[in-house]
Amino acid sequence: MNITVCGTGYVGLVAAVVFASKGHRVIGLDIDECKISLLRGGASPLFEPGLEELMAKSSCNLEFTADYRKAYESADVIFVAVPTPEKADGSAELSYVMQACDQIAESRERGCIVVVKSTVPPGTNDRIQAYFDDIAGSAPGRRFNVVSNPEFLSQGTALRDMLYPARIVVGVQDDDAADLMRALYQPFDAPVMVMDLRSAELVKYASNDFLALKISYINEIANLCDVVGADIERVAAGMGADPRIGDKFLRAGIGYGGSCFPKDTKALHWLSTCHGHEIKTIKAAIEVNTAQKTMLVAKAKERYGSLAGKRIAVLGLTFKPDTDDLRDAPSLDVVRMLLDEGAQTVLYDPCGMPAFEGRYPASLGVLEYAGDPYEALRDSDMAFILTEWEEFASITADQYQSLMGTPEIYDGRNMYSLDAFRGTSVRYVSIGRPVVE
Repeated sequence: MNITVCGTGYVGLVAAVVFASKGHRVIGLDIDECKISLLRGGASPLFEPGLEELMAKSSCNLEFTADYRKAYESADVIFVAVPTPEKADGSAELSYVMQACDQIAESRERGCIVVVKSTVPPGTNDRIQAYFDDIAGSAPGRRFNVVSNPEFLSQGTALRDMLYPARIVVGVQDDDAADLMRALYQPFDAPVMVMDLRSAELVKYASNDFLALKISYINEIANLCDVVGADIERVAAGMGADPRIGDKFLRAGIGYGGSCFPKDTKALHWLSTCHGHEIKTIKAAIEVNTAQKTMLVAKAKERYGSLAGKRIAVLGLTFKPDTDDLRDAPSLDVVRMLLDEGAQTVLYDPCGMPAFEGRYPASLGVLEYAGDPYEALRDSDMAFILTEWEEFASITADQYQSLMGTPEIYDGRNMYSLDAFRGTSVRYVSIGRPVVE
């Protein structure tokens, strides 16, 4: 098939590359000329393991352009994968989606399948279909058939998630669209779940928000463990052994971030409230996650009262490993609080420092950026671990002892076993586990 993917962010670029790898002729469209220039040179504008390699292997079926008329004119299927960021009230911003629809209608003499992969509230695709129907009028052959095809990609594993999906959700209005989507996804060897548009739209929100709930719940239990003297890892292991619960997303820490969970919980909360049906569990998850991000700073302040003048190493800035994404990362809150406290802060992250320095320039003199984790730790009074990069897992207790002025670790990701620090001079504080000192 001839496929055009509008938007070359995480979702759009991964989809374009994967469809090209399956033998389809794919055009990736984006309004950002700099991004298109990078992509034409074979470079990915985002960090995602394996993506550039698959781009290179699939290059004969893949091209990139900023010319939407060229991109849309001969496409059999058009995927809309543009951002739907949150507004101030938590609702989804749909202007980028509607702009794409305007350009599709402007560029096409005949109709085609328009597949919305962007995360949109239930009812959005019905409105998009009505918009296209109004444009088409009674013109024969100009009807656009709108399909909902939500994505379930995780940053850091997006390529694998797209290539080997657990399920493919498709919302359609007729059998023709269902048949085309089944044919498109036939090589993926995954169940294609066909349903109505609104159910497909809601599957995305319900799935992400359930995972956010699970994370928030285990973090609440971890905070209780701190109070009653239990160990969250043993509690989570006992819970996860129950097949009705499972062990995924039961790892305590300082909260979730990224482009999906924060945005989608707020959007579903807004949507349900607008319909007079507030989902109290989602509201609670948002509140828990907001408070959880500051947990480490609270623990340090409880011990010292003030952090003014302390030299603090921050290891990890991105919201998770294997990505350069800072959206809603706990580091944004933690570093701001440390600076407000008057701490001397030195930061290190394998991928996230360029973007972070765009928000907190080193030239301001309020913080430093280190070349590696060992430089960040040198002569520091305490270390905050905010992202579970594999690079940090190899740092030993002996290295913390020798490098730090006062070897004290606040681990927001429970990266290390407690035994690793027993019998050492390192004071080790984690989430929901006993303090080692």
